[in-house]
Amino acid sequence: MKISRGLAAAAGIGIGAGALALAYASLYERVQYTLRHFAVPALPAGAEPIRVLHISDLHMTPGQVRKAHWVASLSALDPDLVLLTGDNLAHPDAVDLVSKTLRPLFKAPGAFVFGSNDYYAPVLKNPLQYFNPNHEHRYGAPLPTEELRKVLEDGGWSDLNNAAADRIVAGLNVHFAGVDDPHFDLDDYDLVSGPVPADADLSIGLTHSPEPRVLDDFVRDGYDFVAAGHTHGGQVCVPGYGALVTNCGIDRERVKGLHEWATGADDGMWIHVSAGLGTSPYAPVRFACAPEASLLTFIPAEL
Repeated sequence: MKISRGLAAAAGIGIGAGALALAYASLYERVQYTLRHFAVPALPAGAEPIRVLHISDLHMTPGQVRKAHWVASLSALDPDLVLLTGDNLAHPDAVDLVSKTLRPLFKAPGAFVFGSNDYYAPVLKNPLQYFNPNHEHRYGAPLPTEELRKVLEDGGWSDLNNAAADRIVAGLNVHFAGVDDPHFDLDDYDLVSGPVPADADLSIGLTHSPEPRVLDDFVRDGYDFVAAGHTHGGQVCVPGYGALVTNCGIDRERVKGLHEWATGADDGMWIHVSAGLGTSPYAPVRFACAPEASLLTFIPAEL
């Protein structure tokens, strides 16, 4: 009888702790929007620093006013450049809110690529499938992709979905290239392949999902830096251990933050993987992985 009572008490404690953790993850941490800061030593010697704001994985739905206000407030940082790496939508009626959210940031030059949730709405999934790297992708209802594209292009930002562009940013010649979402095999790097132009002061690649095959292509062509999102930083992490899954081919150690990436004899480049700002409406939790945007200060590389 004593053993039964002990087991019952332990089970009750476990259930209670689980309920508290779920409440913390869904009601508190999920909306603790955080600005990360990183220094990226990628500029030529003597160049003045530039400030680059990286935003990813908004997963916006109507009514998410708190998130919209926080992102819009980032315009006060006065960035020299904004990078947007996809999964902006989680509902077909969210384009207007995304437009209002990003409008204050259109005063800065920007560039964007799309993720799968700019094309198709999220669907209910078994979370255990993320432990299977070969799980089948499920497509939700089509989203108003072209409306979103028009909002971003009308804001003056460059569409880098399997495309390249060159812009002057804070007096620097910046070469950009990007691919459409590799997670759904929409990427076509051949459309942007080739060495970085010799007159570029800085070269930046964009991809939604940080798939190693895409990162390897960028590093072989001599890019200085690649921005990505998609991973949500693992979304549900274990303190002291980190992410359980990455939902792509990148390793757990580089599931978020600033890291180096190299392949073979090629010189390495910097990658920044954002843990993003939103979640699927079917999995509205974050644990030990707060929602984030990042301010990247590009500085001259060490000689």
